[in-house]
Amino acid sequence: MSSPPLGAFSIEPVTAADLGELLGLMRAYCDFYGAAASDRDLLELSRSLLADPEREGVQLIARDRRSTPAGFATIFWSWDTTEASRIGIMNDLYVVAHARAKGLADQLIRACVQRCAQRGVSRLEWQTGPENLRAQAVYARAGATREPWLIYTLPTPRA
Repeated sequence: MSSPPLGAFSIEPVTAADLGELLGLMRAYCDFYGAAASDRDLLELSRSLLADPEREGVQLIARDRRSTPAGFATIFWSWDTTEASRIGIMNDLYVVAHARAKGLADQLIRACVQRCAQRGVSRLEWQTGPENLRAQAVYARAGATREPWLIYTLPTPRA
C-alpha cells in the first residue's frame, strides 16, 4: 500500500465549531455498526468531552486538504486496576469511504497514542467487531496486539 502524500490529512482536537461535521461522522460510524444512538445523545457525548477533556477524554477530527471531514477518533480516560495506571480507551475510530486505504486510520491511531503519551497513561486500548477484518488488519499493521479478553455488557435501567 502506498503512503499518502505528506499533508494529505490534518488531525486536530474537536472544537465546538466542529460538532456539526463531527455528528455526520459519528452517525456514519453508528450506522456501520447498526447502532441507533440519537443525534442529541451523540452531541451530548461530544459536549461532555469538550467540557472536561482532562477527566473525560478527547475527540480528534481528521480533514483532507480541502478541509472536508475524513474521519474521527475518540479516546476516553479510564483506569486499569491490574496495572494500577490510567489508560486511554479508543472507543471510536472511523474513516469515511473515500479516505480509506490512504493511511488515515494509521495517522489517527498515532495521534491517539501521542495524546495518551501527553496524558501520561500507560497504554491505548480498543475493540472492534469480530467481523471487521479490514479494521483488524489496520490494527495489526499498527503494531497492536489482540487481547484474549472477552467483553460482556449488561444494560442498566435509565432513570
